[in-house]
Amino acid sequence: MNPTLKAALWMAGAIVSFSSMAVAGREAGSSLDTFEIMMYRSMVGVLIVSAMLSVTSGWARVTRRSMGTHLMRNLAHFTGQNLWLYAVTVIPLAQVFALEFTSPLWVIVLSPLVLHEPITRVRALAALIGFAGILIVARPSPETLNSGVAVAAGCAIFFAFTTMFTKKLTRTESVGCILFWLTLMQLILGFAAAAYDGDITLPDTRTLPFLIVIGLAGLMAHFCITNALAIAPATVVVPFDFVRLPAIAVIGMLLYGEALEIWVLLGAAVIFAGNYLNIVAETRKNRVA
Repeated sequence: MNPTLKAALWMAGAIVSFSSMAVAGREAGSSLDTFEIMMYRSMVGVLIVSAMLSVTSGWARVTRRSMGTHLMRNLAHFTGQNLWLYAVTVIPLAQVFALEFTSPLWVIVLSPLVLHEPITRVRALAALIGFAGILIVARPSPETLNSGVAVAAGCAIFFAFTTMFTKKLTRTESVGCILFWLTLMQLILGFAAAAYDGDITLPDTRTLPFLIVIGLAGLMAHFCITNALAIAPATVVVPFDFVRLPAIAVIGMLLYGEALEIWVLLGAAVIFAGNYLNIVAETRKNRVA
């Protein structure tokens, strides 16, 4: 099968997974707070990752030599994921996804601090284009700015930190090791945050299926993207990833009556342009090197 077609199929799986997680998160959020959702999601994740490590004899690759970086990564991801789960309950799903797509641009801005990578002219231009897209999506004014927009924009920053710490971990740790500490640490963080007020809501027959979907979809989305990037260049994979914006916009319209706002789609296109410019430039640079 053609590598591009294979990548497209894997990205179709990622789009279905991310969309399912957004809908399930909104539905579960009507009964559970975000900390409880993260706790239950991580329970599902620990079970799945532990089973995978057992089947593949991967426990020997689960090390403790980078615990500090694991902790920093998972604190960032836990924060970003909680913000994301809150955002999907209060603003249109398409708006959440559009603002989430700015995460790679925040990597450009923040990488000198974490990865000690320089900001080139192309990277700076890509970031500026992307942030112009943020302004188009958010259209900041007293009428359009709200906590949901601010939270969705904030989750992209924490996801950027997650990406950078993950990159540091992949230099020495296996994927199985990273996923194990991801799910275990976030289970502990989720329990501590959920139990802080002394009241943890147990899932009922309505919310339990949504929690299972969130746990499965979260792992499946990243598994699909990883496989897509393994067989095709990022310049091929990223355009497929942006298909989930119009997909979730249609889902939001059909399930929740959310309007298809032209400004969200236009801003997302500008954000995509900034991301794609940087990816093309990096790909060319790597080929020359």
